[in-house]
Amino acid sequence: MTVLSVAMVDDAMDPALPTDSPVEGAPALGAGLSDPGQWVELHGNYLFRYALIRVRNETVAEDLVQDTLLAAFQGKDRFSGQSTERSWLTGILKHKVLDYFRRQARERTIMEDASMPEELEGRFDDLGLWKHEPESGPTDWGADAAGLMQRKEFMAALKQCISKLPPRCADAFVLREMEATDSDRIQEMLGVSPSNFWVLLHRARMQLRLCLEQNWLKH
Repeated sequence: MTVLSVAMVDDAMDPALPTDSPVEGAPALGAGLSDPGQWVELHGNYLFRYALIRVRNETVAEDLVQDTLLAAFQGKDRFSGQSTERSWLTGILKHKVLDYFRRQARERTIMEDASMPEELEGRFDDLGLWKHEPESGPTDWGADAAGLMQRKEFMAALKQCISKLPPRCADAFVLREMEATDSDRIQEMLGVSPSNFWVLLHRARMQLRLCLEQNWLKH
């Protein structure tokens, strides 16, 4: 286990902090960068969590963080001080994540997404919509749905549910809902048509909701 993996067992799925949140020991807004030798200690856990929930693979997430820190070190002279150090590092990592999705899209085939998680088999019709007879869709989460996103347990369950999605569904959801990537850009990255993209995104949303109901809300 490398230095980035140490002490991440308990906090690896904490909700991501706002990228502009102050960090003890980090430079203030507009100040210069801290010692690059401290970046792992100051930001490693946060960056790892950010990458992990998006790429769903610890080894890949760790590699992306290491690539991010290397790129940041090489480009440290270009840091303008217009954002916090963490925001700057997160922005570099975001580009690394998007590059990863592009590579994955080129390597995958459509057949990889043919299977459905076991608990979701038979719940969709031929159009990718929930079956109404018998009713198989998700239930109402109630008024506190927004507050769920702030809970560590919810984020851990979300990661597990995303990992059960077919790869393209998971990628479509992460890129659109977590990275706020433009739809046209996602379609190009994943190599899908606009209609196929929206089907992937719809099924991802619905599958995630059902998975969370079955594996978290009932506990």
